Amino acid sequence: MLQLAFYLLVSFLASVAGAICGIGGGVIIKPVLDVCGLASVSTISFLSGLTVLSMSLYSVGRTMASGGSQIDKKTGTPLAIGAAAGGIAGKQLFSVVKGLFADPNTVGAVQAACLAVITLGTLLYTIFKSRIAPRRVEGAGLCLCIGLVLGIMSSFLGIGGGPINLVVLFFFFGMDTKTAAQNSLYIILFSQAASLAVTLLTRSVPEFEWAALILMVCGGIGGGIVGRLVNKRISVAAVDKLFMGLMGVIILISVYNTVRYSVG
Repeated sequence: MLQLAFYLLVSFLASVAGAICGIGGGVIIKPVLDVCGLASVSTISFLSGLTVLSMSLYSVGRTMASGGSQIDKKTGTPLAIGAAAGGIAGKQLFSVVKGLFADPNTVGAVQAACLAVITLGTLLYTIFKSRIAPRRVEGAGLCLCIGLVLGIMSSFLGIGGGPINLVVLFFFFGMDTKTAAQNSLYIILFSQAASLAVTLLTRSVPEFEWAALILMVCGGIGGGIVGRLVNKRISVAAVDKLFMGLMGVIILISVYNTVRYSVG
């Protein structure tokens, strides 16, 4: 019971932060559950992905229904389609990497190390972004390519999209934090849906507890509800501070996970 309660708490808090910042929550759920070692790497990636999918589905649907959407469909839709294709490719990449190593902990170490490096780069960019002139990428073809790369990375790492999406939206499209958050969740929705479809069609669903899945999905939706309300009431500066704080914590956890999986 304590383990199930922990699943619910982690998914809820991660999804609150994810909905506020637009990072989906998986970038928090995945490394935290890895630290605790409550399930295999594959199972944690699967549960994290479904939690992020449920949260992003609620958040995007509710935002669109309310008429207050800041999603730039001209840019966001080709990014999302590219991310969906990338989600499929990333899932296949994970299977290939998993097959290269007899010890599943090695895959966990690779994921954790990649996440630490990407998150560190994201944090550094966020700190210095006022000094970096954003680009103004246009054209569906370029957006598709960028989305493809986003989808591959997020699906392979099992994080849904997370901070990678925000940096791309900041740098390539000049979006502010709150606008980027909404567009990021839109992209995450597509990539995670595609990743889940591949998992089901290839019958590669890992073993998991149904109670854990149900509680995490409930936590994801509940976190999406609370996070969306909070996002409306706080400033862009506050969102930036929360985002940077989370990145710092994720880097430390990812470094720890890299070492733990490597020596385990």
